[in-house]
Order: sequence, then C-alpha cells, then structure tokens
Amino acid sequence: MNKDIDPTISEVTALLDKAYALRGENMHHSIELAQEALEKSRKINNSSLIGSSLSKLALFHMVSADNQKAIEMSEEAITHFKKDNDELGIAKAKYNIAGVYYKTNNYHLGMFHLIDCLTIFRKYDDKHNESRTHKTLGTIYEVLGDQESAIKAYKSAITCAIEVSDKNLESNAYNPLSGILLKRGDIKQALEIIELSVAIKIETKDRRGYAFAIYGRAKVYTYLERYDEALKDFKEALVIHEEVGDQFAIAMCHNKMAKLFIKTEQREKAKQYLQTAIDISTKNDLSIMKYKCYYFMYTIYKEEKNAKISLKFLEHYIQEKDAAHNSQTLKIIENYERISKLQSKENEAELKRQKAEIEAQQERAEQTASMKQNFLSAMSHEIRTPLNAVTSIISLLRERSDEQDKKLLTSLRFSAKNLMRIINDILDFSKLESNKMDLEKHPVKFKEVLQNIQQTYVSLAEDKGITLDLTIADTVANSYEIDETKLFQIIGNLVSNAIKFTEKGSVEINVDTTSINKETDVLSFKVKDTGIGIPELEREKLFESFYMPKSIMTRNDGGTGLGLSIVKKLIELHGSTISIDSTEGEGSVFTFELEFKKSEAPVHMDKDLFKSLQNKTAILAEDNEINALVMRQLLNKWGISIKRVKNGKQAIVQALEFKVDFILMDIHMPEMNGFDATRIIRSTENVNQQTPIFALTADVTSANKDEFAHLFDGFLWKPIEIQRMFDALTKVYSEKDISDTRFIDAK
Repeated sequence: MNKDIDPTISEVTALLDKAYALRGENMHHSIELAQEALEKSRKINNSSLIGSSLSKLALFHMVSADNQKAIEMSEEAITHFKKDNDELGIAKAKYNIAGVYYKTNNYHLGMFHLIDCLTIFRKYDDKHNESRTHKTLGTIYEVLGDQESAIKAYKSAITCAIEVSDKNLESNAYNPLSGILLKRGDIKQALEIIELSVAIKIETKDRRGYAFAIYGRAKVYTYLERYDEALKDFKEALVIHEEVGDQFAIAMCHNKMAKLFIKTEQREKAKQYLQTAIDISTKNDLSIMKYKCYYFMYTIYKEEKNAKISLKFLEHYIQEKDAAHNSQTLKIIENYERISKLQSKENEAELKRQKAEIEAQQERAEQTASMKQNFLSAMSHEIRTPLNAVTSIISLLRERSDEQDKKLLTSLRFSAKNLMRIINDILDFSKLESNKMDLEKHPVKFKEVLQNIQQTYVSLAEDKGITLDLTIADTVANSYEIDETKLFQIIGNLVSNAIKFTEKGSVEINVDTTSINKETDVLSFKVKDTGIGIPELEREKLFESFYMPKSIMTRNDGGTGLGLSIVKKLIELHGSTISIDSTEGEGSVFTFELEFKKSEAPVHMDKDLFKSLQNKTAILAEDNEINALVMRQLLNKWGISIKRVKNGKQAIVQALEFKVDFILMDIHMPEMNGFDATRIIRSTENVNQQTPIFALTADVTSANKDEFAHLFDGFLWKPIEIQRMFDALTKVYSEKDISDTRFIDAK
C-alpha cells in the first residue's frame, strides 16, 4: 500500500487532529472522533494509524478516569508501534499509562514510565511532549513532598513549551507552579503567575485549560479571603469540567469548594460537596482524592465533637490509605517484569559495549591494570545505579505490607538481586583474578538464607517440570557469621547449572555438619542433580575461566562460562575446595565444606536504635533523581532530614555552610566526583571536617582506591541494603562512647 497517495490515511489523520484539538472543549466528541479513526485504521489495516488512534483514545479515557480502558488501549497501541519500530509512538502510549498510575496513587510506577518517556522525547527533540512529561513529573514530585524537584520540573516544562511556542503547554505548567508558591507564602508571585495563565487560556480559547487556570486562581483568592471571587471561579471551573467529563477535576473542585465553605462557616454545604467528591472518587477509583476527602470529613466532625461520625471517617481514611499502599505493592509485583525491562532498556547500549570490551580484554594481554580498573568502575556504576531504585522501593514497600505481601516481596527482592548475577559474575571474576576480593562477614539467619536461595530458583525448576529440594540437618545452627552475598553466588551458580542441565527428576541442596566445635561449625554442602552428567575428560576443565563443555555447546542453554570458575575461586577464598562426582546420563554431585563462626541471630531495625537517628541531618550528594527520591523517603522515615545536592561542588558548599550529622556521598557525579569532594571537605577547615562521610556508590572498585578509601567512614554499595545502611548510621552513635575510631566497615 502506498501511504502517500491513499486518501484514507489523510482522512484518519484529520480525524485524530480534530479529536485532539477538541479535547479541551468536548471530550465526549473527541472520543467519538478517535473511535471513528480507529475503525477506519483497522479497516485499512495500517498498524501505525491503529497505534496512533489507540494512543489518542487512551489519553482521552485517562482524562475521563476510565483507567482500565486507558491502560488496555495504551498497551495495545505499544504492540502496533513496535511493529514499525516507532519509539516516539511507544513513548506517547507509555505517557498515558504513567498518567493513570499517578492519578491512582501508583507514583513510582508512573515515574518509571515517565523517565523512560523523557529519554525518548529528548532523543527525538520532541519539546512538546518533553514539556508534558516534565509537568507530570513535577506533579509526582509535589505529591511526594519534594517541592524543589517539582519546581525545577515545572520550570523545565515552561522552557520546553516556550521553545516550541506552545502557549497552552506554557500555561499548563504555570498552574501547579502557582500552587507551590502559594504554599510557600509567596502570594504576590503566585497571583501574578496564575493571572498570566488565565490570560493565555483566554487568548488560545483552550476551554478545559481555562478551567484549570481559574481553579488555580480561586485557590489564591481563597488564601486572600476574597471568597466571592474564589467561589465564582470554582463554580465556573466546575461547569467546564462537567462538560468535558474530567472526573478527577470535578472531584477536585468539590473538595476545594468544601474548604471554601468551611472558611465561610457553611459547614453543612461543605459536607454535601465533600460527599459528592467522595462519591465521584469511589465510582472512578480516584484513590488519592477519596482519602483526602475522608480525612477532611474527619476533621470537620472532630471539630463538631461528633466522636462517632468522626471516628467512622477516620477509619475510612486509614483503610483507603492502606488499600492505596497495598494496591501500589501489588502493582509493583504484577508489573515487575515491565519495570525490569525499562531498567534494562536504559542500560542496554552500555551493557553491550561493556561486553564487547570484556571480550577485547581477553585478546589484549598487554592491557594495563589501570584500564581494567576503569572498565570495572564504569560497568559497576552504570548497571547497579538504576537497579538501586528497584530494590530500595521493594524494601520500603515490604516494611508497610502485611505478612502475605511480605512473602511475595521477599521473593521479589531476591529475584531482583538475582538479575545481577551474570553482571556480578563478570565483576567478581576480575576482582578474584586480581586478588582484590575479601569476605565481608556479618551475622545472618543461616537457614533463612538457604530457604531464600531455594525460593529464588524454585520457579525455574518448576518451569522444567522438576523439583528443587532443600534438606538442612538438625545439627546446623540457626545463625552464623557469613558473607551472605558470596554464599548466594556459590550455591546459586551450582543450582542454576544443575537445573539448566536436568530435564527430569530433581535437584537437591543438602547441608549437614561434619564438625561441631565450641565457636565454629564445619558444614558440608552438596548440590545434586539427575541431569545429563559430565564426561570424565571435561571435569578437569570445568572450573576453568570461560570454559563450556562441548556437550553444552549443542544445547540452547548458554552462559558466560564464568559461573563455576567463580564458584571455585569463592570457595578457595573461604580456604576450602570443591569436588565433583558425575555419571553421564545419571547426574552430578558437587561437594564442598565451609567453616563458619556461630553467632546470635541478628536483630534487624532495633526500635531503640531509631532514637539515635531522630532529628539528625544529612547531606545527600546524589545525581540520580529516582535514587535521591527513594533515599529521601527512607531517611525521612528514620527521622533524618536531608539537604540534597547533585554534584561534588554543591556538596562542598553545603558542608562549608551547614553542620550536619552525616554526609552520604555518591562517587560518580557530574562537575566533581565524590572522591575529590570528600578530600576537600576533610582537608579544609569547616564545620563538617570530622563529620562521618559514607561513600554511596554502585562502583564495586571504589574501596580499592587506596588514596581515597581512608577519607570515608564506610562504603554503602548500590543497590542499597537498607539494614546495612541503618546499621552503619546507628553504629556512629553507639560507638562514640566506647571508641574514638572513625572508620566504620559498612560493606
């Protein structure tokens, strides 16, 4: 089909353009036009137009609060855009999905999609959609309490809109920016900006946008106690939103008008408007608006000293808030594959480049140690940094979930860690080869670790129709001091290999004691399978780097060829050896022994230790927006307020001006890295010269830089392990009374 001369294509395009132009005046008509365009697109079987029609329909349904349709149509649109390799189309569809997520209280899922969209819009210099995305990101930042980031996002949205001379987009960003200024008490500027927004909407005749602008002006009028003018604006905005069918905006107007009626002592009318907002929010699953209204109702009846009804609304508020959190948890689980793909896509190009570099390193014997170190540093940082947000969010969600959800999130957390297994294999192999790896032991619940390893791989076994069994002898203690990560790598590599080459039967993990002493136990580990077995001639080479048996090369299963080599080196790092017994066609048994020191069961997040962190302050130097957002939420929860900066230079300025209790310093940052910033803080007379500074880094080679390592009180690796960070920070105060030693091993 020749798209250039087919008149039907131009007809569909005209329908979509008209539908988009009318969205601010008559959303119902926009939906009808877009539906007509979809039907014509399907009739001529044009995947590009089908995708565009679905994406526009999804946008209109999202605005109308028909969230399920918006999600379904966006996902179908993505399948069509993928056929044409249309990245921009995919980004626009994902923008619609993000809109649904943040309106239904799933802020982190919305943010993941928006960050991905922003990358694509920038790639194609699409300032129009870049402006829309910045504005929506600003909304999420604002809801999450990060006003500074919200203001920057709104200003970026305005800049992009001005670059493409789109006054409507410019005005759209003025509205929320005015709201933030109002909250900060800058009334004059808030009014100036919102009046500018109203003037633009009148000029462009954007009726729906005009409704949002006068709604914003009404909020300022309310603050100024110009109640008659505020009520007039609210009523006019409500009429327009009802015409358009924007359910979220309708509920929003009722909520604000109720607050106005409280100020003018019309309490019964306020209750009526609030109840209407609750009904609309319930019908359209507008979670955030619903629990805001419940809380407002609770405060009204509490002031009236009506304990029974106020308690009812307080219970509704708590239930709705908890339901919103649980909903977000479940969405994270259900959509984890999508999140993982987003993170993988963001780093795909870098990962391919690094893999090619690794292969080149094997061929260039003359490569220097410094080049190898730089390669490891870049790879570690670029790949671990985005995964830090995923694992940290899972940990935060786990803390506020019920027991059933905690089990799911525990498995999810271990699966997330396993996503990094091949990457860690490559990194750890290089460290082992250069003798720069140490055991990092700490007390753990040993049997729980083994059970988590089993749970990580059990679905992989079940997919092949085999079982994965775990047997732990009664003589094995509950807790030992071990390097949990390295034990996970040893057993995980052996188990994944066993499952890979076993088509029927089972894989077994057996742990028993061979020697029990007063302070230590010697444990025997066996990983047994009923797989294809390994020929005798290949067994000696099995643990060599990059070696893959010929019997494997004809199979679909691959790998780096590093797994068993790392297993051997990690066991040797423990001062032990591994042996193999195998029969072709019957299976294999890998056996090794490790000696562990017995310990008391670790106490996680001791409530008494929380007191030592209350009202503390910290400088957080972190250039990644999502990681900074997660860290802010986590530290605030512990009672620590933070001053966030984006590079080493800004960290130095803050350190010179404000005394804080901790400094969390990312290593790889623009303008100045964390090493140099820390060196200057330590060597310059200032209020934070002796303040504990922790390296917050995804670069596994950081601790090996001897000229800088002594400057830090510890290294906290990304993905951040929340318990280890908590232990490191609280240890600062628990050790102050017993030691003057400044360095804390947070690894």
